[in-house]
Amino acid sequence: MTTIQHPTAQVRCGPTVSRADTVPNRRRGGDIRVLLSPTSVGATAGFLGTLTLEPGEVVTEHWHPYSEEFLYCVSGDVLVTLDGEERRLVGESALHVPIGVRHRIVNDGAATAFFVFLAGPLAPRPELGHVDTEPSPGSMGVR
Repeated sequence: MTTIQHPTAQVRCGPTVSRADTVPNRRRGGDIRVLLSPTSVGATAGFLGTLTLEPGEVVTEHWHPYSEEFLYCVSGDVLVTLDGEERRLVGESALHVPIGVRHRIVNDGAATAFFVFLAGPLAPRPELGHVDTEPSPGSMGVR
């Protein structure tokens, strides 16, 4: 049996982060809150957050040149489009979005949808992490 030897240097753990204390980002649509990130906890491998989509809301199409994304739908029923292929994602199901795959989420159901997401590895610089392929919701007339 092989054991992993961890360095003896003391590791400092980051703070506990509350969703309620996190500012929502609505630039791509919905209520996106990044909870664990390089800024909030000193993360070096990726970031974790939540997404809330009300009925009729959309997360506009984009892709990640450096990161894969893991989406876990806690509740709700949404339509996800991956490189043009439509898939249904319902509560208590998950989806993997590989690096470079265009993706868009539409809450076409009657109930609020709630997700937890994880993306990693990190892009070399934050501004390189997303490539938008359609206008933001405000410019499309979508709430």
